[in-house]
Amino acid sequence: MADVLLVYRLKTGAREWNEWRKFENPDQEMDLSGARLYEANLYSANLRRVNLSSADLSHANLSSANLSSADLSGANLSRADLGCTDLSGANLNGANLNGADLFGANLSSANLSGADLSRVHLNGADLGCPDLSGTNLLPPNLSGANLSGANLRCAYLVGADLSGANLSGANLSSTDLRGANLSGVDLNGVDLSDARLTEIFWG
Repeated sequence: MADVLLVYRLKTGAREWNEWRKFENPDQEMDLSGARLYEANLYSANLRRVNLSSADLSHANLSSANLSSADLSGANLSRADLGCTDLSGANLNGANLNGADLFGANLSSANLSGADLSRVHLNGADLGCPDLSGTNLLPPNLSGANLSGANLRCAYLVGADLSGANLSGANLSSTDLRGANLSGVDLNGVDLSDARLTEIFWG
């Protein structure tokens, strides 16, 4: 359960929060699990390693925030602004990211297994080595994204725009790629065993 005082402090503004963390609690793990932060303005907030599991962050402004190694499992991030946000190493298992803007976000080594990524904007995002197994990606814009080494096993990528993406070394086994745009994609070392590849656009 979220610490009420921490939630209040965060809602006072990212600048005050960041200063407090910098001088008072730079490395303390903080519990904001289940916090109601709907439409909160958390632009550039330092939320590194914070427990935000099951928190309501829908429609929140988290652009340029630091959420590296944060626990966002089961969180509601639908339609949140996560542009240029650092989510490296974050746990997003089962999170709702429906309609979220992740343009230019850093998702390297993030756990996105079971997450709902439908209608997300991921173009330009760095998804190097994330776990995206079993995710719902209908239909994402992944043009130009770095997905090298990503685990996309059993992911739903029907109609996905993957044009110009880097998929080298990715696991796409049993992935549904029907109707996907793979023009200009780097498929070096990609595992496509048992993948569904009908009506693919190769450019």
